[in-house]
Amino acid sequence: MMRTAEAVSHGAITIVNAMATGKGAALGVQLWTHATVKVTEQRGVFVARNLSDPDENTSLAEATAEHVFAHFGAEKRFGATIETESNIPIAVGLKSSSACSNAVALASLHALGRTSSDLEVVRLGVQASIKERVTLTGAFDDACACYFGGLVITDNLKRRILKRFTPKEKLRVLIHVPNVKRYTRDVDPDSFNSIKPFVEVAHRTALRGEYWNAMTLNGLIYSMALGHNTTATKTALDAGAVAAGLTGKGPAVAAIVPKSKTKNVRAAWNSIEGQVIETTFNFQKATMRRIPH
Repeated sequence: MMRTAEAVSHGAITIVNAMATGKGAALGVQLWTHATVKVTEQRGVFVARNLSDPDENTSLAEATAEHVFAHFGAEKRFGATIETESNIPIAVGLKSSSACSNAVALASLHALGRTSSDLEVVRLGVQASIKERVTLTGAFDDACACYFGGLVITDNLKRRILKRFTPKEKLRVLIHVPNVKRYTRDVDPDSFNSIKPFVEVAHRTALRGEYWNAMTLNGLIYSMALGHNTTATKTALDAGAVAAGLTGKGPAVAAIVPKSKTKNVRAAWNSIEGQVIETTFNFQKATMRRIPH
């Protein structure tokens, strides 16, 4: 009997971008990606559909499912159809790729009737992401924040979680999303050579628990390296945000805002073209739901 399984992984924002040094940090937020994986008898054939954005490339979802099947030696007997749905804007720095690979990897695992550790599921998705060139470092920090929730600090090159924090403050997350996309495959890694020492400072700052300072510092550093305007960051800080900065390779900017200041930050961003997303921290682990037959 062919099996079908579903899974959900949440999104995240950057605290420290790992592109320059291989060490990063990210914070889970209440955005989500849902994946449905159905095992088929078409051996080695993996076909995906993005229900939220049908024009987007689906190669990551297909590669992730294929990688999980190959990991268990099932790709020579089965194939799969994959459907994804998400409220995470694509190619703006909000970890849509990590959320997708997590959800597809977890759903694929359970569609095959297999079990694995949470970290192994994350690593399977990371490996597929590297193969598809949607990440420079494996985005292990992003994948962990999306999968486990909370604030996760990592060594991406060693695939190690260095520290985890659970921010207790009653804060909101506001995200300014410009009307443009920027794909990781279009980023030149050499543009980060000059900023490595400064990113290392931001990473050490996060490890000490000063993660809001690290987030702002990181955002300014990468905005400079990637040529992004810092108006959204500055206006958010001026309006009362406790931290603000470029998330991922951008162009989105995330701000950590006391609830009493959210209207101020929204008003400050009204003059900047793009949409504003308001959300909060996520502390829920990626979850699996099986469809009854």
